[in-house]
Amino acid sequence: MYNDFYDTNLISTSATRVDATWLVVSAVVAIIGGIVAYFLFISKKKEEYSGFVAWLHDFLNFKVYFIDMFLKTLYVICTIYITLGSFSLIGSSVAAFFLMLILGNVVLRVGYEFVLMFLTLVNNTTAINSKLSSQKKETFKEGKYQKNEKNKSQEKDVD
Repeated sequence: MYNDFYDTNLISTSATRVDATWLVVSAVVAIIGGIVAYFLFISKKKEEYSGFVAWLHDFLNFKVYFIDMFLKTLYVICTIYITLGSFSLIGSSVAAFFLMLILGNVVLRVGYEFVLMFLTLVNNTTAINSKLSSQKKETFKEGKYQKNEKNKSQEKDVD
């Protein structure tokens, strides 16, 4: 028809085809990369790796959690925002200023403490699980399990 000076034609067919093609190519590459990463890093034992590859193995197997550091940084950002944002309320209401300054930071702190307590619980449970599994392996290697079972059966006979 005619060329619009303001370019009100918001949908361009050539750009849409390029975006769709890129999305399909990205999906195929992501699937192939995920399969390769699984067989190279996730399915193998950590003892086979050292250095950066060992760190990458732990990262891909979720042995190390980065959410602690992220949440602590986010807490500091939110605290600064609430504190500075409360100063915008001074002109309208001093009571609202103090409520937001004090109560806002207290509520934020309590909320973050609950989240971090849950993450600490997960970390402690993981540590206990790894210690118990290593003790169990040592017990079976040394033959203590069989000796303990014999002692328990002898104690039952005495009773």
